Amino acid sequence: MTRRTVMRLHPAIRDDIGDLVTHRPVPGPAIGNVGAFLFLNHHGPQLYPPNNRGLPFGPHPHRGFETVTFILEGELAHTDSAWHESVIRKGGVQWMTAGSGIVHAEVSPADFRRDGGPMEILQLWVNLPARLKMTRPRYVGVQADAIPAVETDKARVHLVSGEFEGQAGAIESLSGVFLTWVEVRPGAEVTFEGLLGRDVFLYSARGAIEVAGTRIPQFNLAELDEGGSVTIAAHEPALFLFGHADPIDEPIAAHGPFVMNTIEEIHQAYADYRAGRFGVAEIVEA
Repeated sequence: MTRRTVMRLHPAIRDDIGDLVTHRPVPGPAIGNVGAFLFLNHHGPQLYPPNNRGLPFGPHPHRGFETVTFILEGELAHTDSAWHESVIRKGGVQWMTAGSGIVHAEVSPADFRRDGGPMEILQLWVNLPARLKMTRPRYVGVQADAIPAVETDKARVHLVSGEFEGQAGAIESLSGVFLTWVEVRPGAEVTFEGLLGRDVFLYSARGAIEVAGTRIPQFNLAELDEGGSVTIAAHEPALFLFGHADPIDEPIAAHGPFVMNTIEEIHQAYADYRAGRFGVAEIVEA
């Protein structure tokens, strides 16, 4: 079976949000999306001092897609207008299906603002097909100890969704998306199969990795060609985000916090939000 190779690299743009260090590989100057994978913000790594203001993501709306948030370091408090509330800590994941419309807040809990500490978070936006864009909002928060990890030679594969080597992930995706983050040591090789016809997302968050002889430095998104599998190797300690999904062969209309299929649907989303149809989220003070 043909293995995928790297067609081109897309270095992340540095785009800090106040004092929050932020790198964004997609969308970028030469790439709008990677199929179903629409947007990635890499916040940190950075060290917050005691008595900090924490993360700046107070209540805001979404419709038409999903946000998947990987807490590599630190803590993240979530609350939303569908009455979900949690504090997810290092190694955990939040998966929110905005669907028909939700307001949520993602902030630092009170103990983190008081004490400070390391913080590094990846947030990925995943598109929904038209048939699911107005689905009921959903939220799943999973701590690190509830996420299965598959140990391979010199690698640890954290299974968020989908299946790898017979092990199912912690969260069932509505649209069959596979997502993992992988920690690798020098000499590691990890192969993912079943990629034929799938949109594949590969981002190097820490250190450098390699695919078919092409080095992928930290803060780079790798755009891969077609093939049924990919082998990711490492010659140094590294961490990468990997996913794949069925293509969504539909138009994308995106504006601000909404991702729909037509501009008319975007206008309706704004109208519904302004009319209060998404509800209200309060900030967690845990």
